[in-house]
Amino acid sequence: MISTFKALSDRNRLRVFGALFEYDELCACQIIELLQVTGATASRHMGVLVAAGLVKSKKDGRWVYYRLNRSNENLTGMFQWLKAGFNASIDIEKDSIALKEITLVSPVDLCRKQRGEECCPGK
Repeated sequence: MISTFKALSDRNRLRVFGALFEYDELCACQIIELLQVTGATASRHMGVLVAAGLVKSKKDGRWVYYRLNRSNENLTGMFQWLKAGFNASIDIEKDSIALKEITLVSPVDLCRKQRGEECCPGK
């Protein structure tokens, strides 16, 4: 329980958690864009959420995708409680609006924007 609450005690990790309620899966580049942090910072945040068992990651080539760990039945009640809080949050609403724009951009284009042309040359 301590690792779960520690993982959610950070504002950015809570924002990502809220975003994953709305989107089944987000690419690391989409999370970087949402939080407006470096890749290393986003990776550290996601590592904490994965280690706590709240989020699962999947690597697909050069891309890493994240989703909520809904298979952990011990978290079901907490997920419902958090979702109710997210529904009343102005910050989560702002993130939702931002994510609508972010998810319209392909991961390749987001990567280029964040890392430059060397990220995905010739694509």
